[in-house]
Amino acid sequence: MFIGHNAVAFAAKRVAPKTSLGTLMAAAMLLDLIWPIFLLLGIEHVRIATGATKFTPLTHSLAMSIAWGIAFGVAYWIATRSGRGAIVVALCVVSHWVLDLVVHRPDLPLWPGGPKFGFGLWNYPRATMAIEFTMYLIAIMIYRDTTRARDKVGSIAFWTFVVVLFGIYLSTAFGPPPPNTRTIAIMALTGWLLPLWAAWFDRHREATV
Repeated sequence: MFIGHNAVAFAAKRVAPKTSLGTLMAAAMLLDLIWPIFLLLGIEHVRIATGATKFTPLTHSLAMSIAWGIAFGVAYWIATRSGRGAIVVALCVVSHWVLDLVVHRPDLPLWPGGPKFGFGLWNYPRATMAIEFTMYLIAIMIYRDTTRARDKVGSIAFWTFVVVLFGIYLSTAFGPPPPNTRTIAIMALTGWLLPLWAAWFDRHREATV
């Protein structure tokens, strides 16, 4: 999943309209945001193989997903005292593992070193893309109807974000595999820009619910 995770963040704005979309994006993407850091530190490992990129998904275990979700939720509650927002961002973090479970091969452990699961939807690329695109489109409409632009930034930056994100998804799906693991990590680190971008245009929109 890629835009599927972003779709969760867009849709979550309906449930937690006072929570910044940037925060929701960071929560839904959190496991993929911290993974390249662990990769560069040598805690995680990855191997580029024909037809698949295999890695040791320590950050992507269910137990660690729940732990990261609780930590993110508690941190958000301390910063905002918003119980609803804290619960939503925590669930967004855990949703990452749930969505990955659907698409991954059986390489997602319940805990680091534990039994691994995965339903393997990635074995059916057309179905994967159709499901992700549908999720993304519906979530964008939910966000659009949950908020309205206060100025041009809130409109133009939002729709530009939508298009760029989809462009990244297509380039990842159809582009050549990365040449080495360091390139994977550096490319993944650029993902930190997405929550910042989302937070920017979300400040120029207001909730309608």
